[in-house]
Amino acid sequence: MKLLVRLIANALAVGAAAWLLDDITVSGTTTTRRVGTLLVVAAIFGLVNAFVKPLATLLSLPFIVLTLGLLIFVINALMLLLTSWISDGLDVPFGVEGFGTALLGALIITVVSWLVNVVLPDELET
Repeated sequence: MKLLVRLIANALAVGAAAWLLDDITVSGTTTTRRVGTLLVVAAIFGLVNAFVKPLATLLSLPFIVLTLGLLIFVINALMLLLTSWISDGLDVPFGVEGFGTALLGALIITVVSWLVNVVLPDELET
C-alpha cells in the first residue's frame, strides 16, 4: 500500500511539473494513456531515486557540503534527466528539454511530492 501511495504521489508531482513547464512533455492520445504514462514515469523516477541517487549523493558529498546543500538540486535535476533518457529508451512518451527545465521540474516535483505526502493520512503510509 505504501508503494502505491508513493507511486501516485510521484505521478501527481510529475504531472504538475509537466503542466507548469512547457518543456516537460507527457504525450498520449487520450487522458487514460497520459495517466498511464505518468504512472510509468513515476515508477522509473522512483527506481532512479532509489538506486542511482544515493550513489550520486554519496560520491558528491564533499561538494554538497561545500555548496551548503545546493548541489542536491543539481542531483535532483540530473535524476529527472536520467528518467527522461530511460523513458525515451523504453519508448515511453515523456521528455525533458534542457538542464534548466530539469532543475525547475525537479524543484516542482519535490514541492508537490512533499505536499501530497503531508496531505495524505499517516495510516496509508504504514
